[in-house]
Amino acid sequence: MTLDRYSSASREVALPDGNLAGGGPLRGRASGRVTESLARARILGKSPLGAFLRLSGWIWTLLPRSVTGSRLATAYCHRMHRLARLRGDRRMSRGTFFLRNRPQLRLLGRLADAGAKERVVRMAVLGCSLGADVYSIRWTIGSMYPDLRVEIQAVDISAEILEVAREGAYSLGVSEVAKTPILERVTDDEMHGMFDKAGDRVRVKAWLREDIRWRIGDAGDQGLVEALGHQDVVVANDFLCHMEPAEAEACLRNLARLVDAGGYLVVSGIDLDVRTKIATDLGWTPVRDSLEEIHDGDPVLRWGWPWGYWGLEPLDKSRPDWIVRYASVFQLGSKS
Repeated sequence: MTLDRYSSASREVALPDGNLAGGGPLRGRASGRVTESLARARILGKSPLGAFLRLSGWIWTLLPRSVTGSRLATAYCHRMHRLARLRGDRRMSRGTFFLRNRPQLRLLGRLADAGAKERVVRMAVLGCSLGADVYSIRWTIGSMYPDLRVEIQAVDISAEILEVAREGAYSLGVSEVAKTPILERVTDDEMHGMFDKAGDRVRVKAWLREDIRWRIGDAGDQGLVEALGHQDVVVANDFLCHMEPAEAEACLRNLARLVDAGGYLVVSGIDLDVRTKIATDLGWTPVRDSLEEIHDGDPVLRWGWPWGYWGLEPLDKSRPDWIVRYASVFQLGSKS
């Protein structure tokens, strides 16, 4: 499958001037520059666009489904999301949850089992943050395939955050670091199986902390392959969306170099135009298993659309590129 880089599906990435208007190139570019200037404007240090989007989002919650579900409303939401993506206040977030996307975790388990060599799978988790994703992956695979050894290299740019992740101790309420109820999606049985409790805090069980190497690193570093080596599975979830498109594109290309031939790259929480463009350019094979369930598997990302730049648009099967656009798991290359 090929995708014209100048099609309407990828124009925001392909055209650096941000053509959001119809008409010819000159009119579109001028309109795009004006729109971008307005999007990045500040009044007393505040973004008027941000205030507009927050107000619009609040009004949206008051409207009936008969209005918000219409085709016209969907088109309006896509336009609002383009505006949200132009805002100049993107910043990394520490907010996270354990067992954040269960369909994706289960697929990761199946792929790890299929790709293991002598019952050992090599995995890198980039932007591992507080460790919730790492321990969730470890728990899911361990529950599905107890005899499978998972060697994880967990990488984050912050030494402070890595210390929290390495310790594996978390508050039962709202995390003081993540500022989110990090354990709210964990069932009672999972809580008992994953953690040891001490007062109002829990700590990840010792067996879940085995075979994890915590490393300081930058996902955009060209020396990453030399530092980590090639991996059977690379996970890069929920941090590329906080980068500007050009930076996210360069970073994603770099991360693809980590994946061994025939291995898998898992990447959600990213600008879909960026992911689609790179996947198409580099000939990645989208994994269709559980594609739709995974797309809707993280309610936070879906809730954030269209008003948040990090929000995830609804899956639209009418698009000719819908499989590659909405897949979050790809196989890269082929095994020799």
